[in-house]
Amino acid sequence: MTAGLGHNGGPVLDGVSWRSHCWRQARSSLLPVLPVEIVRLRVKRAKALGLEYKTYAGIRATTGRDLIAFLFSSNALGVFRTGGPLGQGRSEKLSQIDLSRHLGAGPGIDAKRLAARISAESTFAIPDFGSSWSQMRDQMKSWLRAQNLSGDAVLMIGETAHERELMTAGGLAGFVDGATYFGDAARAL
Repeated sequence: MTAGLGHNGGPVLDGVSWRSHCWRQARSSLLPVLPVEIVRLRVKRAKALGLEYKTYAGIRATTGRDLIAFLFSSNALGVFRTGGPLGQGRSEKLSQIDLSRHLGAGPGIDAKRLAARISAESTFAIPDFGSSWSQMRDQMKSWLRAQNLSGDAVLMIGETAHERELMTAGGLAGFVDGATYFGDAARAL
């Protein structure tokens, strides 16, 4: 007899429920259990940052630290040309944030002028579309060093796939698209 598909009769089914139970217990014991007061504080912190708790908790779990700054792209702010108005609801949401703000300005945007409008501490020229990964990484890392920021404590609020790649190349804490952060996704429904 030659070996073929299923020649060994398949997996043993004896004790399947017991093995499943053991795996579930082992996996649940790996997850840390936070005290209720810590969860309350983090829910409050997420609300103060304008983030959903699930998003904030994911960032905390991934990076192991709290956020210290936001990097807003001009696209997420709804500004596509110099002097253009901020998108609907942006000013109100920005005024509620008690965290360091920075601006990533797209091409053709007067970064200093827009930064003054949103009270940004610094500006960053978003690399041109088509820039290599290493160029984006180097530009982002040098900007982070100049601002004395740790990348894994900076959350990028952006809008495009290019900006998401920039976030990854720079080693930032995460990416939230502007429509979600500013509530446009809910308004569109």
